[in-house]
Amino acid sequence: MAERLTLTHLMQILREVAGADEGVDLDADILDTSFQDLGYDSLALLETGSRIEREYAVRLDDSTVTDATTPRALLDVVNASLTPA
Repeated sequence: MAERLTLTHLMQILREVAGADEGVDLDADILDTSFQDLGYDSLALLETGSRIEREYAVRLDDSTVTDATTPRALLDVVNASLTPA
């Protein structure tokens, strides 16, 4: 799949695999907010990474996913993996 992962779709995946913290507005400007501050732990990120791998036919190392501490960082990693070599 050649399309890019968007923030909207990333947040949809996170909500579906790990729910959402009631005290966090995921529709706000959260690109540079840490996943921890958004209420997501490493397990939620690993589940999200697995889902992204399936939907976008891309391979992501677990450490790559968990090292991405913000939505912007994860989007950058995923979308760089989607770019043809």
